Amino acid sequence: MSIFYKAGGDFDKAIEELVQQRGGAENSFLFQEMMVTALKLIDEKAERGDLKVINTALKELRYAFKVFTPYRHIYKVSVFGSARSSRTSKEYQMARLFAKTIAKKHWMVITGAASGVMEAANAGAGRGKSFGINIRLPHEQEANPFIREDKKLINLKYFFTRKLIFIRESHAITLFPGGFGTHDEGFEALTLVQTGKAQPMPIVMVDHPKKPYWREWLKFIRKCVYGNHYISEEDLDLFKITTDIDEAVEEIIRFYSNYHSSRYVGDMFVIRAFRVTPKMVDGLNDKFQDVLNSKGRFEAVKAFPEEAYEGKDMDLPRIAFPFNRKSYGRIRQIINHINRF
Repeated sequence: MSIFYKAGGDFDKAIEELVQQRGGAENSFLFQEMMVTALKLIDEKAERGDLKVINTALKELRYAFKVFTPYRHIYKVSVFGSARSSRTSKEYQMARLFAKTIAKKHWMVITGAASGVMEAANAGAGRGKSFGINIRLPHEQEANPFIREDKKLINLKYFFTRKLIFIRESHAITLFPGGFGTHDEGFEALTLVQTGKAQPMPIVMVDHPKKPYWREWLKFIRKCVYGNHYISEEDLDLFKITTDIDEAVEEIIRFYSNYHSSRYVGDMFVIRAFRVTPKMVDGLNDKFQDVLNSKGRFEAVKAFPEEAYEGKDMDLPRIAFPFNRKSYGRIRQIINHINRF
């Protein structure tokens, strides 16, 4: 508390000085906000149970980000599927081949670190290109031997922090047949991409060639979900179902063949690409007027000054447009259009 007394009893000043001393000047405002939030919990006499949840969640997120930070420049795919799949099952063999194939394309794999499909993906990618995000359950869930004791294995208490890491650190999602957990992760990814709460990304469902699983799931989606107008037709383009491993890998790789990333700058939705041509932009204005607010247009632009704080990718060309913030399925179709050039 000595820094508090040196600051003359001013908590705001004391926090600011503490952040400066710890070398956090670049993001001082955010650090100060987090510390002020913690102090508000004291003022509000937060219950011990609530404090334990907040404390554990913050610790888990901090550690997970620390593990992933050195690998942020590498594309990663999260692989989900049943922990009950045996090593002789078709889905196990397909998951292993998928991970091996995409690892050869210089991607890394993230799994739930358990047995079955998760073990297969870690085995296929190899320890050097694998992450594991294990969940601590009432019955002890041991990490599979292909990620066990690796520095890229993370053990978490809460499913919500685990799910956040899966989505935040992934550039693609791949789903093999599985139980409630697989569907939970799949619908989480679909919901976040559909609502714009996560970056656009390819979502691929790999099906058993002779035992339809995702193809049967799609019948339900078309009949009961789309059929009752709970989703839009373009939302069906947010995912792809295939029985072919090469096609699954190609779907993911192609997504980033020209598209790089996207973000909002003020009221403009900005797509970064490796190449932007006049023909590409003309095509967007011809085919996607319905996603624009008022009488806006798709335009080729340079980096906005507001993007400078990121300190990277400033040289990439951009396409900017006033998006209606509704049709995220159409955003996927826009990315498909961009990737044709």
